[in-house]
Amino acid sequence: MRRSLPFVAAALFALAPTVPATAAPVDPGEGSGGIDHPRGGEGPEGSEIAFEFQDDRISESSGLAPSLLHEGVWWTHNDSGDHPSEVYAVDEDGETLATVTLNVERRDWEAISLAQGPEGVPTVFVGDIGDNFGGGWPNIRVYHFTEPEVLGDSALDPSVFTFTYEDGGRDAEGMMIDPRDGRLYVVSKEFAGSVYAAPENLDPLGENVLTRVDSAPLFATDAAFSPDGTRYAVRTYWGVSVYDGTNGVPGRSVGSFDLPETEQGESVAFTPDGTALMAGTEGANSPVWRVPLSGEQLPDMAAEAEAEASPASDEDEGEEPQESGASGALPLILGGAVVAVVLIGAIVLLVRRT
Repeated sequence: MRRSLPFVAAALFALAPTVPATAAPVDPGEGSGGIDHPRGGEGPEGSEIAFEFQDDRISESSGLAPSLLHEGVWWTHNDSGDHPSEVYAVDEDGETLATVTLNVERRDWEAISLAQGPEGVPTVFVGDIGDNFGGGWPNIRVYHFTEPEVLGDSALDPSVFTFTYEDGGRDAEGMMIDPRDGRLYVVSKEFAGSVYAAPENLDPLGENVLTRVDSAPLFATDAAFSPDGTRYAVRTYWGVSVYDGTNGVPGRSVGSFDLPETEQGESVAFTPDGTALMAGTEGANSPVWRVPLSGEQLPDMAAEAEAEASPASDEDEGEEPQESGASGALPLILGGAVVAVVLIGAIVLLVRRT
């Protein structure tokens, strides 16, 4: 979304990476335009540009998600603004393979996720969850349609879920769906943001109430689950926080880090193998970065694959066990003691003779 951040946001970021969950929401107010938001850093070692969007129509990419049917394909869409209601499938070179036009009213599309849908098939979910009026919309909507088995241009009437917040309207840009049970979560974009959970069973006709379940990082712009659901990530303009979601949401934080510097960081998604995050930004021909994960940040699926590929070195055949630091140093210690005793004895003998 093209709303400039207030100067105080940059100041807070410079002083501390996060805002306590108890911090009261702050209204940026009017007249805060023209202040640039933080743009990130260098990112973890090994970060690299995976591809750049080649389609001139994709000028404000705001969401990103991997296909569940087509290897190497990513789905994206534009932010609010003068854009048609289109969703794009692009390949690993950033070339557009398909354009799906949704015959719906478009307010502020901010996120996209793929998961098993109500019909039990891979489904594209588009989050019309942004709110330029700071919570002025009476509700938000998530459109969904079956992922095409054959990629090509089409137009369709998607199904829709309607949501309201239990504690009043919110501006939100993050949406993620747990692949294990299909539960949908929305992450609000505020000074003291929150994670909201949708009901386990969604009503396709009525309004579904979103319940606050956790706090969220300052100015969250997207969120995503790993393919196995054991990790989830919440990104901001400048960085990302990763959580252990093994036991659901809220999860345990397993670290946060800067993302590579971009014009306006908007989207995040896990790679299909879970070893890295894909981080996108707004702008014409904008880049999508591949950011490697490590340690506890790796989903279980990726950590197990890494362990299988790297067996313990001390189990290799023919390898002799290494001496520990203490046992290896023992001969040197004993030798030094002997030398010390000899020197002391010589000194004593010389003293007596004099």
